[in-house]
Amino acid sequence: MLDKDIIKSTITSTDDGNGNYTNPVIFADVPDIDIIRVDDAFYMVSTTMHLSPGCPIMRSYDLVNWEIVNYVFDTLEDSDKLALRNGENNYGKGQWATTLRYNDGVYYAGFTSFSTGKTYIYHTDDIENGKWDRFVFDECFHDMSLLFDDGKVYLVYGGGQIWYVELEKDLSAVKPGTKRKLINNAGLVKDCLAEGSHVYKLNGYYYIFIITWPPHSKRTQLCYRSKALDGEWEMKVIIDDNMGFRNDGAAQGGIVDDKDGNWYCFVFQDHGAVGRTPVLSTMTWEDGWPVVGVDGKVPKTAKIPIAGHEKKSVVTSDEFINSQIVRSYHSFADTPEEAGESDYNGSNLALEWQWNHNPDNRLWSLTERKGYLRLRTGDVCGTVANARNTLTQRTFGPECDAYIKLDVSEMKEGDVAGFAAFAEKYGYVAVKIEDGKKYIVTVWYDDNDNVEQEFETERVEITENEVYLRVDCDFKNAADKAYFYYSLDGDNWTKIGNTLQMNYYGLHFMGYRYAIFNFPTKQSGGYVDVDFFRVENKLLK
Repeated sequence: MLDKDIIKSTITSTDDGNGNYTNPVIFADVPDIDIIRVDDAFYMVSTTMHLSPGCPIMRSYDLVNWEIVNYVFDTLEDSDKLALRNGENNYGKGQWATTLRYNDGVYYAGFTSFSTGKTYIYHTDDIENGKWDRFVFDECFHDMSLLFDDGKVYLVYGGGQIWYVELEKDLSAVKPGTKRKLINNAGLVKDCLAEGSHVYKLNGYYYIFIITWPPHSKRTQLCYRSKALDGEWEMKVIIDDNMGFRNDGAAQGGIVDDKDGNWYCFVFQDHGAVGRTPVLSTMTWEDGWPVVGVDGKVPKTAKIPIAGHEKKSVVTSDEFINSQIVRSYHSFADTPEEAGESDYNGSNLALEWQWNHNPDNRLWSLTERKGYLRLRTGDVCGTVANARNTLTQRTFGPECDAYIKLDVSEMKEGDVAGFAAFAEKYGYVAVKIEDGKKYIVTVWYDDNDNVEQEFETERVEITENEVYLRVDCDFKNAADKAYFYYSLDGDNWTKIGNTLQMNYYGLHFMGYRYAIFNFPTKQSGGYVDVDFFRVENKLLK
């Protein structure tokens, strides 16, 4: 059996083992981050949109080595869009840009969802193990940030213009008549994008950090400050830096301190097909203004803020032995669901996994066959993009290699089961049952003429019931290429199909993910058993 713990502890860490780290601090899709510190632990949230469970809680003790310790929700709501039913989908929507705060023993995570047209504020007294409860607002507060200020609670939000409302003390509702405009035309130029608020009160000043994106320029981080929330606001550019990567500026984030009073700035940077990657920089104060890095430039490498901690990862290999700690599971769906669809089924996946949209928990299991993930087919569909119960983890840079082992003996006519580099324009290697025969196929997706289609690029007939499928992703120097392989013995690999040129597209609004899937094109009732998922940070040679 694979030593899962060793791989899990190091695979995405940029800790070089000598006290230094490299930016991006996580070379994977971890966008829209917010970070807080409680005692000696740092907690971070990120956007995972249409995936389930959603809104990951990540923990670090040094701001470099992060691991996933919980999620805010299992299912946000139930609808055809959120559950990939009846031809509908929720790609690129769901949970966006969460604010994370801690006050008087309670943790708060708040965000807007354009899928539902609502804002959600979740709360718990145990961020790592507890169950979250929530308040729901019938209004979208775009890119919101919470501020606890002398017994009052404010919600700062907006795009272009920055607003606030005051909340009831328990955060359950907006106080009537409290909506105010803080900043008009908050970007560098009039009507310029300005969003991603992170608000703080420090040393007599209110600070709002926002991202702006001037026309024909790169993303830029701004800081506004004022002595009073309703007062006059001053502005400075605090990060104007592409860090040597195209014209993609590092921006949108906030600040956090350590126990010794040292300050750090966190933002993210678009990094091609791998996604939007978090960036960490030292920060000092000068005349009450934050000074990030050196003259507003983010260091490519720097010392790890707090020495002596183990390497951690947001990606893991998995033997599917159902040994994970049982976390609090709760569906927040307010509308009726099909019986059993979101019931807890006794299977506990590693926290690094997320489903593409809400899963149907009747159709997957870690208990039906010990040491295997069983994926049963559900409704007939035509593409991976429309297939339910597709299980995903992040790809990561600069390069990554992953493979799975499948038992395909119980597939039915028309079934397709395999392994994908998954985003809007995806590719995969899979087993397909056609006319009673088994084929290894490679497939690309395209939507030419606005028609969703999958195009087969190569096929090889096989007779074996156990196959190994492999996907390599090369993100070095923005190469953004995926390669596909298969094996019949796990040792000898054959490259199949064309190289996939990966790109970051706006529909999914997400970096590429490894995805394990099984869908029917003719009839339901078949299943596959996945023996393992194994991932490394180097390409197959």
